[in-house]
Amino acid sequence: MLLAALSTPLYADPASTAIPIAPAADAEFIFARVAFTTNQLRGGNRRSSLWRTDYPDAEHHFLGGVRRLTRVDADPDGHVLTLSSDEVFDYPWLYAVEVGGWHLDLDEARRLREYLLRGGFLMVDDFHGSLEWSGFMSTLSRVFPDRPVRDIPDDDPVLHVFYDLDQRIQIPGIMPLRSGRTWEQDGFEPHWRGVYDDDGRLMLAINFNMDMGDAWEHADWPEYPEPMTALAYRFGINYLLYAMTH
Repeated sequence: MLLAALSTPLYADPASTAIPIAPAADAEFIFARVAFTTNQLRGGNRRSSLWRTDYPDAEHHFLGGVRRLTRVDADPDGHVLTLSSDEVFDYPWLYAVEVGGWHLDLDEARRLREYLLRGGFLMVDDFHGSLEWSGFMSTLSRVFPDRPVRDIPDDDPVLHVFYDLDQRIQIPGIMPLRSGRTWEQDGFEPHWRGVYDDDGRLMLAINFNMDMGDAWEHADWPEYPEPMTALAYRFGINYLLYAMTH
């Protein structure tokens, strides 16, 4: 479970001058965010920074919660990588955001499939509505053309590995909340979905019509409802511990 020291150069978004901090080599857990290019639905621009949404505040707040609420020795800063890098196999957990606009080429899709089938875990977050679901699935079909997306059942171990998660309320972004609603586009209903391996292990956790990253990022904002933030932390911690133990 301890991660190997990393020597691969960090991924730097050409659209930004911000360089991610190198992760602590001796940390038990490192939050690894996936950097990707965008699909034609969202403009298809290699300088796009959709993947940077809520970065780095979301992971800073979430990892602080992990350190307070569990015994996991979590690196406080996290890390950014691309799927084309061999270092992807050093991490039991990956996180990708705004995946309604992600694009993986055939090599990246192959690499992600190999990573997941070898025991890795990916959590995707912050995409909404039928159009973004279509964009997400257009890339996921490259990764797993033969595996269905299923609703996560109430008795799935991922919902009980640490917290018993029997509450399914929509976890919104801060902007719709300011407009008095919890949904974006036509994403009225939240969905917890996933892709499983042949042994029934959850490999890919899909938070659809939700924005857990915003709930983490704005955990200390009085205007963001505490019950939603608390639930987002519980889901994130369950996913993390499931990834490290399954």
